Amino acid sequence: TYSNDDEHFSIPENVHIIGTMNTADRSLAMVDYALRRRFAFFNLPPTFNEKFAAYLTSEGLSKNTTGLIQTKLNVLNSTIEADPNLGSGFQIGHSYFCSGWDTDEWQWFNNIIDYEVGPQILEFWFDDKPKAEVEIAKLKSRD
Repeated sequence: TYSNDDEHFSIPENVHIIGTMNTADRSLAMVDYALRRRFAFFNLPPTFNEKFAAYLTSEGLSKNTTGLIQTKLNVLNSTIEADPNLGSGFQIGHSYFCSGWDTDEWQWFNNIIDYEVGPQILEFWFDDKPKAEVEIAKLKSRD
């Protein structure tokens, strides 16, 4: 389009562009509105299901730790979804747990909670720090 020559650019019909967007980021609200007017959207909620568990165990994570992640994150996401100030767009996704583990799986999991998921939870409930701390403690308990 911007070429001075007779050069033409086109995208083949069989090419699909897929973008991802986290609706929890309120600072991009104006961009979000513009994109929603122009593109189709599909909701892809986090799914800590058997397919997720099969992936983790195939990559070497123990069934015990895999089950712990599934249970704890499903409970947390239910709490987040039920919160009228948050909702399903704020649920924690699976990508935190798809790589980087080592022989001490419990320490690996706690590091993710301490440095990634925990700070996000504190931000979600910034006006209710005790609630955030309870949710973080639930994640870090071995129960």
